Parts: sequence; structure tokens; C-alpha cells
Amino acid sequence: QVQLVESGGGLVQAGGSLRLSCAASGRTVNNYAMGWFRQAPGKERKFVAAVSWSGLSTIYSDSVKGRFTISRDNAKNTVYLQMDSLKPEDTAVYYCAAGRGTIASMSRLSCDYWGQGTQVTVSS
Repeated sequence: QVQLVESGGGLVQAGGSLRLSCAASGRTVNNYAMGWFRQAPGKERKFVAAVSWSGLSTIYSDSVKGRFTISRDNAKNTVYLQMDSLKPEDTAVYYCAAGRGTIASMSRLSCDYWGQGTQVTVSS
């Protein structure tokens, strides 16, 4: 079993930055793809970014490409999401997830473990 705990959310002005962290425990996720997803009030959960188990391959949604960067530190069992140039439409609960499949399958929300989420609010 894998437990995922997100942190780093908060309130930021448009144009600002935040760095989310997701710490895994219970078992190593070094051979799992890891991803970030978000869900705004009244809307479906959507894919944001994913990174392969090695950290060498990444994939992003078009809405965040060029502004967000996903990375991982397997020694710390942690994945990060650096969010720059934030916009009010980035406001959502952000979820971390781990999956045994590929980063492409994660982009289709095919994941094995989910965190509880962290709120990100971007004010205009």
C-alpha cells in the first residue's frame, strides 16, 4: 500500500509561484509513474502533469505547458510540481497520484494511488 501526502498549497496572486510536494510512504514509488491532477469546484478532475519512474520523461496538459514543471527525487520518495506564472483559472484542489502504468496512461487518469489533495487559490 502507498500513502501520498501533498503539501505546499496556498493563496497566491496571479503571476506568482508555488511549489507543491507529494511525499510517498508505505512502500517505495521509485518504479511508479507519478502525476499531478486538479479539480476545480463543480468540475471533473483533470490531468496536469506526469513523470516517469526514472524522471527522464514528462508530459503536461496544454493548459500548464511552459508554466509548470514536474520533477521527482526517488531518494526522498517525493514528487514536486513547480507552478509559475499562475493564473486565476489554476485555482483548484491539486492531487498527487502514483501509477504502475505509463505517463500516457496517467494522463487518462489511470492511477493506482491518490493523495488527499491540497488547495491552490490564485487571486486576480
